[in-house]
Amino acid sequence: MIRAVFFDMDDTLYDTSGFAAIARRAAVKSMVHNGLKCSEDEGYRRLMEIVKEKGSNYDKHFNILVERINGNPDPLIVVNGIITYHNTKFAMLKLEPETFSILLYLKSQGYKVGLITNGKELKQWEKLVRLGMYPFFDDVVTSESVGIEKPNPEIFNIAMERLGVTSGTSLMVGNNFDADILGACNAGMQSMLINSRLTQEQKETLDEMGCLYNVREINNLLDLMKIL
Repeated sequence: MIRAVFFDMDDTLYDTSGFAAIARRAAVKSMVHNGLKCSEDEGYRRLMEIVKEKGSNYDKHFNILVERINGNPDPLIVVNGIITYHNTKFAMLKLEPETFSILLYLKSQGYKVGLITNGKELKQWEKLVRLGMYPFFDDVVTSESVGIEKPNPEIFNIAMERLGVTSGTSLMVGNNFDADILGACNAGMQSMLINSRLTQEQKETLDEMGCLYNVREINNLLDLMKIL
């Protein structure tokens, strides 16, 4: 019997990628209007190259963009990008009805609810607070706080230990096969893949690991109500 449900944050509970793309485009537009010497399309393309190179949690994407295109990191252009990016994200930051519904359902049914995320601790907590989600979570484990990233099974073990549950009574819900599904599998947990579909190769990998039967695919968070 499942006693605890653990969620990934980005692109599972909240459409991080979709909103980030819109915010980045808005930021580049503002930077071009304030002196970035390229078109908006080129600026966005170059920015995404930097994001891929440095990772999404790196905090100086705009500095590098301006230096690479203009030859020097003009602070006025950089600041315009940063402010526009954050203002756009905050304006779009809202909790989807299905996310609120499933969290409310889980708590009303007595399940323990946890978050396991590779995101930066302050960034993830900011989302939880701004979106009004943090009261629903019994515990939040970030890779930054424990020094271990998914898919290392140890971060899942830490999360389960902190909620006083075992792998046999725990479920992981996430959108990333490598980080969420394989990680949960190696920790002995059941898991559900959302916003994605298992490829044949991934199914074969899970079968070889002996945990294909422990993995389900769901279309949206509300599907959890039909299963739990």
